Amino acid sequence: MSAAPTTPAPSAAPAPPGPSVPSAVLASAPRRRHRIAVTGAVGTLLAAVGPMPATAAPKPPADTVSTVKYTAGERREALAYWTPARIKAVGKSVDLGPTGPKSRPWRGATMKTVGRLFFVNADGADTWCTATAVRSGNRSVVMTAGHCVRRPASPVNTYIDLVFVPGYHKGAQPYGAFPVRAAMTPRTWSEDAVNDVAALAVDPDAKGRRLTDVVGGQTVDFHHRVGGRTVAFGYPATRPQRGEELLHCTGTAMRAPSDEQSVPCDMGGGSSGGPWLTDFDAATGQGVLVSVNSHGDGMTDGTHMFGPVLGDVAKQVYGRAERG
Repeated sequence: MSAAPTTPAPSAAPAPPGPSVPSAVLASAPRRRHRIAVTGAVGTLLAAVGPMPATAAPKPPADTVSTVKYTAGERREALAYWTPARIKAVGKSVDLGPTGPKSRPWRGATMKTVGRLFFVNADGADTWCTATAVRSGNRSVVMTAGHCVRRPASPVNTYIDLVFVPGYHKGAQPYGAFPVRAAMTPRTWSEDAVNDVAALAVDPDAKGRRLTDVVGGQTVDFHHRVGGRTVAFGYPATRPQRGEELLHCTGTAMRAPSDEQSVPCDMGGGSSGGPWLTDFDAATGQGVLVSVNSHGDGMTDGTHMFGPVLGDVAKQVYGRAERG
């Protein structure tokens, strides 16, 4: 559910099983082709000089996390690429129809931690998702959906020029912009399109400040029991907002098939990666992140949003970003 051309098209990344919400993309000339991902642990080729031992050494366990890293030069390019004019243009290029009745503009406390994640997808098109600053040891971790980072079941199709803008509102970037230096997803997402979640490690801002020192961070509960009042946030490409305002849905989370959960919500493309917060305090903008927007139950007139049940693998993805 990153944002889609004015003529609806598939997501910037194919969605997990079930109908997806399209992503919003600006149909421009490709900036650059996709890059090759740096994924997990790399095996070592051993040259046997003498006879092989009777019992071969056990293979190391497969890494559960796939990682793509961006050089300092690429991060500078990303910041330079996402000018205010380009951001305005990508929003204007998309119209996914009217905003649904369950999706309402947020009018509570300023949500400093939630923002738009801009990137260029594997087709070379400009687009965006939603992402959230979370508490971490390095004070630099952002949570979002896996399909906002890479195309599923296609390890080489990772995205470029990723920049997180927390607190985005109608063109304003009140807390600056943070380029992504590394993006992590479960290996099951990169290889099998399962578990649509990602964690990003971001650079400090232009003043050298770390992300959560500037905007704070949401707590993450990787083993939250599904259920209870949940607030989902996102920047969908529906009108009249067209990605310029933060919207939200509120409802009770329910268990869904394929290790997912759902909430009543009709947010469209562009809201992908937005946080699901429980124990949420509207006066402070703080809660507990228990999932992220992954896909809806229909291309139009959807009634529910689906997100992954987190668990141990998502925690490992987060841990890798925390060390990034």
